[in-house]
Amino acid sequence: MATAMKIAIVDDEQDMRQSISQWLALSGFDTETFATAEEAVKALGSDYPGVVITDIKMPGMDGMQFLKKLMSVDSGLPVIMITGHGDVPMAVEAMRIGAFDFLEKPFNPDRMTELAKKATNARRLTLDNRALRRELSDGTGIMNKLIGASPVMERLREDILDLGQADGHVLIDGETGTGKTLIAHALHAVGARASKKFITFACAGRDEYDLSKRLFGPDPDGQIQPLFEEARGGTLVLEDIEAMPMPLQARLLTLINEQGTPPETRIIAICNLQEQGRTCESAMRPDLFYRLAAMKITTPPLRARGEDILSLFTQLSQQFAEEYGCDAPEVSAQEAAQLLQAPWPGNIRQLINVAERSVLQSRRGSGSITSLLLSESDAPEQQTMTTEGKPLKEYVEAFERMLIDNTMRRHKGSIVAVMDELCLPRRTLNEKMAKYSLQRADYL
Repeated sequence: MATAMKIAIVDDEQDMRQSISQWLALSGFDTETFATAEEAVKALGSDYPGVVITDIKMPGMDGMQFLKKLMSVDSGLPVIMITGHGDVPMAVEAMRIGAFDFLEKPFNPDRMTELAKKATNARRLTLDNRALRRELSDGTGIMNKLIGASPVMERLREDILDLGQADGHVLIDGETGTGKTLIAHALHAVGARASKKFITFACAGRDEYDLSKRLFGPDPDGQIQPLFEEARGGTLVLEDIEAMPMPLQARLLTLINEQGTPPETRIIAICNLQEQGRTCESAMRPDLFYRLAAMKITTPPLRARGEDILSLFTQLSQQFAEEYGCDAPEVSAQEAAQLLQAPWPGNIRQLINVAERSVLQSRRGSGSITSLLLSESDAPEQQTMTTEGKPLKEYVEAFERMLIDNTMRRHKGSIVAVMDELCLPRRTLNEKMAKYSLQRADYL
């Protein structure tokens, strides 16, 4: 979603501040005003989400001094200078220092709006590029994919940050479709090895000879480097560790024990057991299991994530609706309750499937989420009920949050339109948005 942009207006004349603010507000901009440059400097940080419009001639810190100060804090911040007649040479000097552009009094309001649009677009691109660089360098983007406000997801993110920094070997287990490989990526991205190699390898479906050659070598033809060598200094993810034959498990344990601390190659083992009654511990050599499980993460099933289910469904259906060029389906209170109650044996993968199919059904004008949930199960009578009930308050709050979220999305953050549709006074809507951590800026 695009970053919401602000415009900071700095002028010692109150009438000028107010007139610029009112005009830009009518043009759809979010404005804030400052009477002095000193006041503005305290409020504008290095990643200020917007641009600055400032007068040049002001008491105290003038516009030129203000510009130099801003450029020293953030050279990528667009600053539009307002200059009086005869001060054009000063404005040209300001652009040499780093100003985005200048307006000469009396200026055309439409020209100011045009400049503000260009400046905010440039600022948005700058901030997006910075965010991308941070994502690539510190794993922020990977962590943001592990969305959810439920307690189990909060704990999962904390565990990832803790174990990512610890740099030891890790065992990840959990039900199918719960994002175990994504968690392995996150562990690598937030740790000291983020800039090093990250290699994933599936152990299932390979015979012992092929596994041994690919993992440990030597390759008879000398064409393929063993994965332990290829991943040296980085992270090697072994998916389906339970499929590795016992002799190779012993060899893996020996190699792990021979490595120093921290290990040359970090091992993240993923266990994907599906059979009832079997565990990672029973499928692995005890010594290897305990060696890896000293740092262990169990991914939470979707049914344990409460209202995250509705948040995820809303996000996914919006994405698919944009992809297919149609509106996202409206979710009734009954359907919301069924989404919360469904057992979700396929977890996130199953939710993605249901969200996409619901959008396709809505585009055709037929079907329902209820019918999709029933068709996903071989035992329809069990499809809409989990093994554990939830308090009524949890259902009501989850549906309420989803309803406000959907309405805000549909009206692109228009508080008045949302108030009218939901018949809520402004104070009540504000309180509920604060309660559910919904920010108007996210919908603009």
